[in-house]
Amino acid sequence: MSFDEDLFLIGLEQRKATLGAEYVEANLAAADEFSKPFQEAMTTWCWGFGWGDDVIDAKTRSMMNLSMIGALGKMAEWELHLKGALNNGVSVEEIRAIIHVVAIYCGVPQGVECFRVARRVLEERGLI
Repeated sequence: MSFDEDLFLIGLEQRKATLGAEYVEANLAAADEFSKPFQEAMTTWCWGFGWGDDVIDAKTRSMMNLSMIGALGKMAEWELHLKGALNNGVSVEEIRAIIHVVAIYCGVPQGVECFRVARRVLEERGLI
């Protein structure tokens, strides 16, 4: 399967800017024959196509992702994107407000899960 190399490179730059170069490079280095096509497609589609334009700034995209991934209850991905959101300038107060919205629309137990993960990440970074 082929992919758009230009879009991949745009996606790779955006993915590294949000999630950190070390994390992204480790994921790509760990990709094998089985998972490499997914890593390439995800970098191209999600990060190149989805994040690769200037229509919505990275901070807003991160806030949208926290809301959507929180709604889906995918907490490992939520933690990863929380770290990326902090890298993209999302404040502690904005994270709290996002979790409130998740709790209102998706249920208090999901809000509790988001707060649990957020507390751990924010404490690790010395933000709370």
